[in-house]
Amino acid sequence: MFPRRPPAAVAAWLAGAAAAAAAAAGARAGGLPALLASQCRFVTGLRVRRAQQIAQLYGRLYSESARRGLLGRLWRRLRGRPGPVSSLMAALAGAFVWDEERIQEEELQRSIDEMKRLEEMSSVFQSSGVERHSTEPKSQTEESADSGDREQPWEMVMDKKHFKLWRRPIAGTPLYQYRVFGTYTDVTPRQFFNVQLDTEYRKKWDALVIKLEVIERDAVSGSEVLHWVTHFPYPMYSRDYVYVRRYSVDQENNVMVLVSRAVEHPSVPESPEFVRVRSYESQMVIRPHKSFDENGFDYLLTYSDNPQTVFPRYCVSWMVSSGMPDFLEKLHLATLKAKNMEIKVKDYISAKPLDMGSEAKATTQSSERKKEGSHGPAQIEYA
Repeated sequence: MFPRRPPAAVAAWLAGAAAAAAAAAGARAGGLPALLASQCRFVTGLRVRRAQQIAQLYGRLYSESARRGLLGRLWRRLRGRPGPVSSLMAALAGAFVWDEERIQEEELQRSIDEMKRLEEMSSVFQSSGVERHSTEPKSQTEESADSGDREQPWEMVMDKKHFKLWRRPIAGTPLYQYRVFGTYTDVTPRQFFNVQLDTEYRKKWDALVIKLEVIERDAVSGSEVLHWVTHFPYPMYSRDYVYVRRYSVDQENNVMVLVSRAVEHPSVPESPEFVRVRSYESQMVIRPHKSFDENGFDYLLTYSDNPQTVFPRYCVSWMVSSGMPDFLEKLHLATLKAKNMEIKVKDYISAKPLDMGSEAKATTQSSERKKEGSHGPAQIEYA
């Protein structure tokens, strides 16, 4: 005689048996795909745990700075690879390695040298009585002699009295590099320079800006990393840029320069909402006619980026060629507005890049506290 089970127990036993039968049927139906999915999850888990063990080992063997440098170099080697490997390394590195990403003095000086060369050519043409294209870059023969045929000649796109625009193809790509040489006489160099650098003011005068903020600052060079999200013409998605910029003001030689270029930063991962622009460079040099605080200056802007559109080359060229003058005019009008309405704009000339204010110091200290207090990775149009 078998012991008599209560009805509830019998029902539970029958339900369990039915569930087991269903699971067995599902496994038979899923077959190899289900088995492979289970195996992939198992292997991924093992690799994550192994990576954590390696990170803990290096944490015991190396100092904080050495560990960040090692992981940073490994992350930069793998950051271009899609998928979980790049994301995992970015998380493990958790810090931006300034030693290899900051803008160097040589980059600033190259931009200033280009401005000097155009000024010298302008003087030569004016002394010979030639006015047209007086600031045009070197001819094809001169360019080839200087660069060993590595660079294409500049082509004039727009020629106005106080505004000249050239372009040249970027070798191996369907893109162009652009160069603008212009003059303003109704604002001061200091005002124009400050308005261009002030991120908070730009959010007010540039309607295309969705987001613009400083991510991190370098206490050695004064370079800073920014995240910029901007609207693009319909039907294109908005674009976002992560770039490092550095500026320099040389009052003795009466010149100021701003250099920017795209970088990768682990605290700003790519978002599915925007298209990340990974190729971007900009150099702006300003030469006052008299002084920083008197109206009148010349400027040289050299610019290139890859907006990653599917439009033909001539369409992209048209958008950039027309968009650049529009942006510069918006920048000029914003400078006039700040001047006439006495809008408060941060003075970047008096406050040297290395003279970080209380806000910048607080940001840096907060970032350091996060790095020291956590066991995981630290959280930390035209630009």
